[in-house]
Amino acid sequence: MYRPSEGQGDALGQLNLGLMYYEGKGVIQDYALAHMWWNICGSTRSKKCLNNRNIVEEKMTPSQIEKAQEMTRNWKPKK
Repeated sequence: MYRPSEGQGDALGQLNLGLMYYEGKGVIQDYALAHMWWNICGSTRSKKCLNNRNIVEEKMTPSQIEKAQEMTRNWKPKK
């Protein structure tokens, strides 16, 4: 759905990917991936992305948060 825009620095697409993973709509629910996408789009200073990331963190274990942070560090935009 939003995949084509994910690697283009499209904060709206990244926000929506996070929402899809958070809610499990069209994908398997995965809080770590939701966190990752919201962390990535939060780098644009999007308050909505950062707020959503903070909300999902409340539902995650420390190891899930660590995994999400590692995925964020290793993520590279598609060319």
